[in-house]
Amino acid sequence: MSTPSLRARIEQFYATVPLLFADAEEFGPLRLFVRKGPGAPYYGGPSHAQPSTERSAAIAATDIARVRARQRELGVPEAFEWLAEAVPTLRARIEAAGLPVQERPLMVLDPGHPLPPHLLPDGVTLRVLTADDAALPAVLALPRWAFAETGTAVGSAGRKELATVAEELAADGTVEATRPALRAGHKTLIAAFAPDGTPLAVGHYHPADGTTEIGGIGTLPTARRQGLAAAVTAALAAHARDHGVDTVFLAYAEHAVARIYARLGFRPAGTTLLIANQPARS
Repeated sequence: MSTPSLRARIEQFYATVPLLFADAEEFGPLRLFVRKGPGAPYYGGPSHAQPSTERSAAIAATDIARVRARQRELGVPEAFEWLAEAVPTLRARIEAAGLPVQERPLMVLDPGHPLPPHLLPDGVTLRVLTADDAALPAVLALPRWAFAETGTAVGSAGRKELATVAEELAADGTVEATRPALRAGHKTLIAAFAPDGTPLAVGHYHPADGTTEIGGIGTLPTARRQGLAAAVTAALAAHARDHGVDTVFLAYAEHAVARIYARLGFRPAGTTLLIANQPARS
């Protein structure tokens, strides 16, 4: 796939998939995604904004200010996200408005590249989560600890900590709010499980028009360094391909993680820019 064609597919994905979970409000050449309901499963972070590439040259400081005012009114983070190569001038305008910009390099899986077999520790299994899976609360809780302890080294958070957050998510409605997206096929969750049923690693993807971004890849800190993240990533890519997705890409924050993706067949494919410290995609 040529670079312009790939870029167009990623841009279209970024413009389309949030509409599965949100409505769009237009602010000149900027579009703000607003949740359809409180607690609804959401892609792209809470009420993030993105530019219209066709009108990017027209983005003014007043447009950015209007979006930020609406985000404050909604009580959500002042989040923006866009493909750097598509709108190269926006970064300077966002930074001039006082918002720090962070880079997230992208990688894409070469079409037709054979995915390696899932090499899992003894007793560990992979499973696609259904909406009624009993393990759903723990699986949704896992990223909280996976991303709280950054890096790839073995950490301290394990089963006890996971169970505590799982109870919180069951009580606050997060689990129930996620079930409809799983039933509708808007979100696919795959997790690696220990023999006792504890989720050890997880990831997800949201498909839209034959394209998807794999995200939320995380491993329970006490279960790191066993190849679980790579196995989950490969399983997600294979599942997406088997369900009609031609373009599979992802973003990364650490070079050590990028090396894992490269071994699976992913190659560099541009850069996403976002506001530093804005919430990750759900």
